[in-house]
Amino acid sequence: MRIDVLPYDHPDAVTLIAEVQQEYVVRYGAPDRAPVDPAEFAPPEGLFLVGYLDGAPVVCGGWRVHGDGDAELKRMYVTPAARGRGLARSMLAELERTAALAGHRRLVLETGLRQPEAIALYRSSGYTEAPRFGHYADEPLSVHLGKPLEEVACPSTR
Repeated sequence: MRIDVLPYDHPDAVTLIAEVQQEYVVRYGAPDRAPVDPAEFAPPEGLFLVGYLDGAPVVCGGWRVHGDGDAELKRMYVTPAARGRGLARSMLAELERTAALAGHRRLVLETGLRQPEAIALYRSSGYTEAPRFGHYADEPLSVHLGKPLEEVACPSTR
C-alpha cells in the first residue's frame, strides 16, 4: 500500500470521507456531526493520509491537534472491498508515527459501540479508555480511547 499526505478536501479524501459518513448513517442513522474544519488537518496542526492499492484510494485517516500534547484521530476508514488485509492497522501505525514525530504525546479518538471492528482494532493496538470529550461526550453509544505515543516516537527504548 502507498500512503500519501493529502489535503482533507482532496477529491480522493472527499470520496472516502463521504463513504465513511454513509457508514455512520447505516450504523447510527446519521452522519458524524462533530465539527470538522479541513484546515485542522493541514500540517503542522494536523495531517490527513490516504492509502492506495493499485492506484485506487482504499483507506484514509487523519489527526488534528486536540489540547496540550494530544492529537485526535478522525476519519479512519477502509473501503469494504479492501477490508481484511491489515490496511487499517498499517494506516493507524502511520498516523501514530506521524503524530509522534509532530511532537504529540498521546492520540485520542472517539468511536461508537456500533463499530465493533474499530473498537477491536484500537484495543488490540494499545488504546484504552480515555476521558470523554467533544461533540459526543454525553452520547451513550460513544467510546473514547487514547494511547500514549512515547513508544511510537522512540521505538529504540522499548
